[in-house]
Amino acid sequence: MHHPSAEQIIALYERHAEAWDGDRGRSLFERSWLDRFRAALGADRSILDLGCGSGEPIARYLIENGHPVTGVDSSPSLIGIARARFPGHDWIVADMRRLDLGTRFGGLMAWNSFFHLTRADQRAMFAVFRAHATAGAALLFTSGPADGEAIGAYRGEPLYHASLAPDAYRVLLAEHGFVVLDHVAEDEACGRHTVWLARLG
Repeated sequence: MHHPSAEQIIALYERHAEAWDGDRGRSLFERSWLDRFRAALGADRSILDLGCGSGEPIARYLIENGHPVTGVDSSPSLIGIARARFPGHDWIVADMRRLDLGTRFGGLMAWNSFFHLTRADQRAMFAVFRAHATAGAALLFTSGPADGEAIGAYRGEPLYHASLAPDAYRVLLAEHGFVVLDHVAEDEACGRHTVWLARLG
């Protein structure tokens, strides 16, 4: 059954943009994965951040380490915050599911964003990743640990998450030319996030 809150995600983040930015932790517990991702990049250091939110703290970390960042988010308010903070980079209001920038990047990430899509939309995203990846590009994303849907909550509103089974992600990655470099389910060192790091080719 298609859960209505999947489509409500965009509006929820838009309504709560300022609060979300305030609530978003700045501890950067994700750093070890970000550093592995950065190490996997080839010569092209540009990064496409899908579901970038307000650019804190992840895009900031990448920018401070010398990466040109293009951030995409469906929330105009979150993009506005990111644009004000990091004016030298590209911030685009768009739905990642229909993204077609006509540009390729050395790194692509969908950290805590991709898992808000329905399973069908997640499957379709691998072609979007491929279309925006240079040869040898690194891909970093978070998923759920197993096939299913889960409704969490944010500020009292339902927050939709979905995941494919790990083997399904492996098949999709392989079909689109990506090799898995590392995968950890519910990484204890990273807030129990389930993380994938892959490279094109």
